[in-house]
Amino acid sequence: MAQWLQVHPDNPQPRLLKQAVDMLKQGKVLAVPTDSSYALVCHLDDKTAVEQMRRIRGVDDKHHLTLLCRDLSELALYAKVDNRQFRLLKAATPGAYTFILEATKEVPRRVSHPQRKTIGLRVPEHVSLLQLLELHGAPLLATTLIPPGDTEPMNDAQEIRERFEHQLAAVIDAGACSMQATTVVDLTHMGTGGDPVVIRLGGGDVSLLGL
Repeated sequence: MAQWLQVHPDNPQPRLLKQAVDMLKQGKVLAVPTDSSYALVCHLDDKTAVEQMRRIRGVDDKHHLTLLCRDLSELALYAKVDNRQFRLLKAATPGAYTFILEATKEVPRRVSHPQRKTIGLRVPEHVSLLQLLELHGAPLLATTLIPPGDTEPMNDAQEIRERFEHQLAAVIDAGACSMQATTVVDLTHMGTGGDPVVIRLGGGDVSLLGL
């Protein structure tokens, strides 16, 4: 059964977050709160964990997964970012946005889009998640926790635990989070002089991006 890690929303206990990090490094999949909705997360370099996360979510390899990064400098290690793209990222980071960018060689091919070689990246604005990322010391691979057949993301930790108790190693509970998924913006066209394209409207305000 999935472990229950209840952390303080403003001052999460490092002991509990370290337990979560240990599970991630063992190849487990966790449900974590974000500044949008709950997300599934796993270690970037663990093929089995990535496949498990896709099964839980009910998506194939053409579905964009997202790298959760601690800051913009870390994001730039995993995506090719020019000056124009960087200015836009800086205006909206951290926040409830996912940006589609061309992946660098630091991203394993199996987790980038198979045709486009792109990856979703974001820097969340959530205390528990940022501290988890800091303790982990590297980005986590993530996808919004929308169950197969549903259209809305989940935000109740107890409900998530009951529904996925045999598929998740743990659920981190820092209180309810938003029911909205992130706003997804494709920045790849900017690399050839084009404009950003909003793929999905969600928690992030597109007016901050000048869109």
